[in-house]
Amino acid sequence: MAKTVLHTSQSRGSTNTGSFLSRHTFSFGDYYNPEHIHFGELRVINDNMLAPGKGLGMHPHSNMEIITLPLEGELEYKDDQNNTSVVSKGEIHVLSAGTGIFHSEMNKSKDCTVKFLQLWVVPKAQKVKPRYEQQFYETKENELTEILSPDLDDNHLWIYQDIWMYKGKAKAGAGLDYFLKNQVKNGVYVFVIDGQLEANEQLLNPRDGYGLWELAEVHFTAQSDCEFLVIEVPMK
Repeated sequence: MAKTVLHTSQSRGSTNTGSFLSRHTFSFGDYYNPEHIHFGELRVINDNMLAPGKGLGMHPHSNMEIITLPLEGELEYKDDQNNTSVVSKGEIHVLSAGTGIFHSEMNKSKDCTVKFLQLWVVPKAQKVKPRYEQQFYETKENELTEILSPDLDDNHLWIYQDIWMYKGKAKAGAGLDYFLKNQVKNGVYVFVIDGQLEANEQLLNPRDGYGLWELAEVHFTAQSDCEFLVIEVPMK
């Protein structure tokens, strides 16, 4: 019998500075919920909004894998390794903080809010040399598009952890199946971006998260046009 955990959108914590709003699926910053700490090695899912021209100034990270997915607008990235880039919807940005890095994230637009998801994953390798990459991906209707994997030899971005990440896009009524790569060690975390989705008959609304483990596959049914993330992650 599969084990599951549901994190509804309404159960999330939040940080609001006026120019920056972040909703936290898992405990983060000043928000602490002992029942919402992590899902396996997936430590953070933050649903962020930055006001026009505002941002998060230079701040440090170490020994964490940070994945950024813009949903609207453009996010400008800079770090103390002389890397600069602009990340837009349809792109994925990964940062291995490793031995330590300072970076900033700013809303490039002076007129529009930027919205982005940021996920943190605990790495399996500590104190690595910091690195960052970004890549465009194209999602197709009624498919799960792989956007991240642990395989350095494929065409997708990678991080220092054995996870696979997919962006799902489905029309109302469509069915999709996901088969775990390692059903013994791994679980699957589903995060709905927009629309309504059933995952193994559990109805999920926008910004709901749902973890499943001790199972071999997950069946998805789109209850409306929807977009979502599917993340297979080690549970220990």
